[in-house]
Amino acid sequence: MEPDLPAADVRKPEVRQAIAHLRAGRMPRLETESSRVSHGRGCIEAQLVTLDRHGRSSLAPRRWLGACQYSRVCGSEGGPMTDFVRTPESNFAELPGFDFAPHYHTWQDLRIHFVDEGSRDAPVMLLLHGMPTWSFLYRDMIPLLVAAGYRCVAPDHAGFGRSDKPTDLHWYTIARHTEILTSLVNGLDLQDITLLCQDWGGPTGLAQAAQQPERFARLCIMNTWLHHPEFVYTEAIQNWIRNWEEGGLFSRPTPDVGLLLPFSAGLIPREVMFPSLVEGKEPELAGEAARMVQGFRAPFRGLPDEAYNGLRRFPLSIPHHSYENGNGAAQTAHYRALLQWQKPVHFIWGGADDVFDEAWGRKWAKQMNASFDAIPEAGHFLQNTHGSEIVELLLARIAGP
Repeated sequence: MEPDLPAADVRKPEVRQAIAHLRAGRMPRLETESSRVSHGRGCIEAQLVTLDRHGRSSLAPRRWLGACQYSRVCGSEGGPMTDFVRTPESNFAELPGFDFAPHYHTWQDLRIHFVDEGSRDAPVMLLLHGMPTWSFLYRDMIPLLVAAGYRCVAPDHAGFGRSDKPTDLHWYTIARHTEILTSLVNGLDLQDITLLCQDWGGPTGLAQAAQQPERFARLCIMNTWLHHPEFVYTEAIQNWIRNWEEGGLFSRPTPDVGLLLPFSAGLIPREVMFPSLVEGKEPELAGEAARMVQGFRAPFRGLPDEAYNGLRRFPLSIPHHSYENGNGAAQTAHYRALLQWQKPVHFIWGGADDVFDEAWGRKWAKQMNASFDAIPEAGHFLQNTHGSEIVELLLARIAGP
């Protein structure tokens, strides 16, 4: 069957190639944009033409803002199409303290960004972020670790940072994030790894250590968790989930997550923060607060609301809320496996975190026979405010007594 494409599209070489793939029984791995494009109010609206495995086309109207790219890719093995948004590189120009060259890993045609600094022959520091951050979280730590002789690899999860952002809310699962990270670790053939993980970097990163322990030299665990039946979810975690559910504080279109980081660092007072979130008022910021907002807004600036679905899905993937989507069974298995870990483990914990409190961190460290260092005044995003202290504590632990 011939695809019922517009004549202008059928004349395009890439479309003819896709049709040839279909005739040969192979799934085309591309989508084309039709020529019917209209402009208005600073937006572009296009008809996206999808070829299905039978050669039929469908037209799906989409909108996007500014210079962001909107694309669709086919999953491996002829799997379902995935729409995604790609943040323009201009969003990341001149970010203060973050001038690292971008690198990209391809996973099922999605582009996954990672920072890669330091000698390729050096022992590896694998730096993993959570929600709603990206590798910018490690901006103060990377130069210090490179100066100490390490190679720093800091990826952005799909949907975050410079990585592509699938627009289907239900595309995002913790198993899929974990699979992508495994692909990156194996693709770069990382060895002699020290894992630094925090927030969702714990479930995704500690899975790597549990599944491929031979690649890892030590673990550095910061303000995170692995689900298991005995784990008690704090009221702060449950409030966080409720804020992202329908009707919650962040369930609105294009939530301004950039303000969360300086607020959590105590740089934006509550009386300024909540009018900004609820009423959309732009706060007057300077210094470190302005730097944080600029950095953490960059991945989503000018993007359509559906680009935020990776952010939305993480809180709704906590196993307390969604056991299956949160990969609860696998997290429990990894937690149990790592209790038998025989290599060095160091816990560095922000003591002012009400999400994963210090009591939990100390309990976990004791279970793993690990060292524990608290930074009493640091909150949940301790890398954001106490990067140099984390590096100092970690290097001291690595050096030994």
